[in-house]
Amino acid sequence: MAQQPRKSRTQRLKRLKFIVYLLIAILAFYMVKVAISSKSRQVPDIPPAPIVATPPANTPSTSAALSADNLYSPYAILIDLANYAVLMQKRSTARIYPASLTKIMCAIVAIENLPDLREPVKLSEVIFRELWSEDATMAGFLPGECVPVIDLLYGALLPSGAECCLGLARRIAGSEQGFVKLMNEKAVALGLNDTHFANVTGLHHPSHFSTARDLADLLCYALQNEIFRKVFTAVRHSTASTNKHPGGITFYSTMFKKIGDPRFKDGVILGGKTGFTAEAGLCLASLAEYGGKEYVLVTAGAKGNRLTEQYNIRDALMVYSHLGK
Repeated sequence: MAQQPRKSRTQRLKRLKFIVYLLIAILAFYMVKVAISSKSRQVPDIPPAPIVATPPANTPSTSAALSADNLYSPYAILIDLANYAVLMQKRSTARIYPASLTKIMCAIVAIENLPDLREPVKLSEVIFRELWSEDATMAGFLPGECVPVIDLLYGALLPSGAECCLGLARRIAGSEQGFVKLMNEKAVALGLNDTHFANVTGLHHPSHFSTARDLADLLCYALQNEIFRKVFTAVRHSTASTNKHPGGITFYSTMFKKIGDPRFKDGVILGGKTGFTAEAGLCLASLAEYGGKEYVLVTAGAKGNRLTEQYNIRDALMVYSHLGK
């Protein structure tokens, strides 16, 4: 009978241990359950949404309404001059013949190589013999005429005078081919990887080619130059008195002569360079302003000629008029 209390204490100790183990087990089970529940409620990783720029209030925006499907021109590209974003394109990287859009490169290379725009340049008779035989477009200068550089630039870009391009080329590089080398070097420097010039005027040659994209990039570059921009956007220009034209000559932009009214809803075409050969079709490189922003459009290959309806200009008005729709 003396051992009964000890046995009772041992049983109580076992029950106590059992209770303790049971509590530990319950606590462990609860902690595991909480952990699993917490993990199941975690939000999975979601990539951040792309940042979409919202146009400021009252600023017209371009939209998907811009389409190249209805253009007369088989090659086209529209670029936002502020950020070089391509807003519309149609076979813009296919090779084309640039025709007189070539004179954009001729003009910017001449500007960058002739600091004195008032320097007189004598137009040799050789220049005219070559151009007359090729029926090239002329500005109206004569053999032996001494013309300031600035007037040759206007003559090249407004009435598309081939004699102006050759005069600038011979003054800078000594020959047309020497200047063509400078033009091709500039094309490489600008990354115009599918452009090659064979002459300074744009007369047809199988090795004289570019793309709508390259020409648009070229125009975007050239427009950064204040002199080029001033000439490119001129409607008309009267030259200085020369030894052959004491009263000077007045040039008119070929594009502005053919476009009639350059305005479209809430915008205006600021300037442009037309081009045409039988192989190139009707071409146009233009600059327009709409809603406080500027846009560059290049189209090429439209059917027609200088005497037909100017489908290159119709394309430009149609594309620009759809800005913001």
